[in-house]
Amino acid sequence: QVQLVESGGGLVQAGGSLRLSCAASGTLFSIRDMGWYRQAPGNQRELVATITSDGSTNYADSVKGRFTISRDSTKNTVYLQMNSLKPEDTAVYYCNANVILDPVNLRRDYWGQGTQVTVSS
Repeated sequence: QVQLVESGGGLVQAGGSLRLSCAASGTLFSIRDMGWYRQAPGNQRELVATITSDGSTNYADSVKGRFTISRDSTKNTVYLQMNSLKPEDTAVYYCNANVILDPVNLRRDYWGQGTQVTVSS
């Protein structure tokens, strides 16, 4: 019904920057919260940043001051600007969206396919 398509991952040197994008498409009414999560090999998936429909943001302590989450509600798109990247940021990054499916407030969470971010030292 709804698809989240991520882009912008890649290989960068420590201290560099990347900008991730995630666009939602399909049958939806609106989107509430959106967020980015990441998972490194052998680790659990962890929250990176979230943003509400009102624009309120929340960040993991490990990325505060370096990453910025934003959204364009008109385009149903969320972004993650990643600056001052560190090798420990290396992971697969996943987009998440809590989607309102119709005007009576039916909701469902969707996940993107993930995009690889690799930071070399």
